[in-house]
Amino acid sequence: MRSQYLLLLASMMATGAVSAQSSKFQGPFLQFGIGYEVSSPERDSSTLSINGRSIPVSSSSSNTDSFAGVISAGWYQDVAKGFLIGVGVDYSPFAGSTGTQTVSTSTAPPGQSIVTNTYNYQKKNSYNIFISPAMTVGENGLAYAKVGYTGAKYSTYDSLTYNFTGYSLGLGYKQVFSDGWYGFIEANYADYGSQTASTIDYVGGLGTLAATGTNNMIDYNILVGLGYKF
Repeated sequence: MRSQYLLLLASMMATGAVSAQSSKFQGPFLQFGIGYEVSSPERDSSTLSINGRSIPVSSSSSNTDSFAGVISAGWYQDVAKGFLIGVGVDYSPFAGSTGTQTVSTSTAPPGQSIVTNTYNYQKKNSYNIFISPAMTVGENGLAYAKVGYTGAKYSTYDSLTYNFTGYSLGLGYKQVFSDGWYGFIEANYADYGSQTASTIDYVGGLGTLAATGTNNMIDYNILVGLGYKF
């Protein structure tokens, strides 16, 4: 009878040890992904006034299609059997393609024709600080989501630089193929919020011209890459 109790206790301890084992994704990781990115400006508002007289303004923008390269580092921690929570940071040092935005007056200023100006913009770099709830898939897979605080630097036609900040959302999947090494695919959305630019100039016989424009920047990307879990 005593031997049966000892066998039962040993069995329970072995079961507990198995259930307490860490998943293959617990711990620090480092990864690099490449892919495709779209930058999309949305002009929230534009105003133009000449000597205090408001002139209606319209605008249109082109999206940019660019190469995407992102370096990421972070940590996943087991919180329950099959479930993890992660934290990490993404950084993209690569500049994107140049896009254009056209702004024109809907009506002609007094004594003038309709005014149309085309401006260039370009994404320079970006970062993302995120938390990542995740779920194991079998022994070697991990499905995960990302919610983050993100920022990006954009330059404009006049060599000015604007720092946008906002939020990001992402979904991805990782698959271990060798000890510590894994491949992944990931899709991300970033809303960088709005920035307002203002200018006041004296333009010949027109007098004082004041203009403001508020732009919202949105990015999408899809990445594939390679990572290592230490």
